[in-house]
Amino acid sequence: MAYDLITMGRIGVDLYPLQTGVPLAQVSSFGKFLGGSAANVAVAAARLGRRTAVVTRTGDDPFGTYLHQALRDFGVDDRWVTAVPGLPTPVTFCEVFPPDDFPLYFYRRPKAPDLEIDAHELDLDALRDARIFWVTGTGLSEEPSRTATLAALAHRAKAATTVFDLDWRPMFWQDPDTARPFYAEALKHTTVAVGNLDEVEIATGVREPHAAARALLDAGVALAVVKQGPKGVLAVGENGESAEVPPLPVNVLNGLGAGDAFGGALCHGLLHDWDLERTMRYANAAGAIVASRLECSSAMPTPDEIEAALNAGAVL
Repeated sequence: MAYDLITMGRIGVDLYPLQTGVPLAQVSSFGKFLGGSAANVAVAAARLGRRTAVVTRTGDDPFGTYLHQALRDFGVDDRWVTAVPGLPTPVTFCEVFPPDDFPLYFYRRPKAPDLEIDAHELDLDALRDARIFWVTGTGLSEEPSRTATLAALAHRAKAATTVFDLDWRPMFWQDPDTARPFYAEALKHTTVAVGNLDEVEIATGVREPHAAARALLDAGVALAVVKQGPKGVLAVGENGESAEVPPLPVNVLNGLGAGDAFGGALCHGLLHDWDLERTMRYANAAGAIVASRLECSSAMPTPDEIEAALNAGAVL
């Protein structure tokens, strides 16, 4: 039975301060959560009833054990999550200064295990057969993950919906200026590109949302989704369909998980074959709900919660 969604990429442990508005140096207690964009998108879609799995790697340590258990608890298949001896499971700390300042501190040295995904260990048939396959820009930042990501995309050959989360994290690249050719290669093999203004600029060299969407379509995708922050989201399809949807009003507590919730809900809408406006409104609502909560993975909304937010016109 094919998966609704397989994601490939980053996983780790998020340690969120339980005191908001406090510098990290003064925080006295933290909550521990599953994190990493690829893992979180799989969790978000699973919360919406989808059959999901993630392809990634952890350390061979207690935090790695925790991530396996967390994935299972969220209903995400962990069969392709393997350990890398000698590398620690990544840990990420954040500071929470609502409504719009959430600094991140990544501990991924000497190297993150999720960058050790090797093309030779991929189940290429499962990746080809998934209804949606999701990859990230971080997966292109180092070898062997870069070759594995591109090999998976080439083998899938746009057999179905293939999403490229542009996911620009310059600190993960030894030389950020080398990123664009690898982004261009990935775009040739994907049908949907998703990114904020910084990310679409890295991928295309263009920042203006409508021009960036056109550039992504010209690069080979069938659907370009440009997240514009307070201005909402723009989606443009190769068939001429487009939608520009404002954000759902919300009192932001922690905005870090909103994009992953958006991604999981986007996949849900694509699997339903909804029109663009409905899909974008649904994904916006999912992101807004998570932005109103402290945690990320465990905060992913249910279908009832998203529908309630849409009916209310805001996250209450």
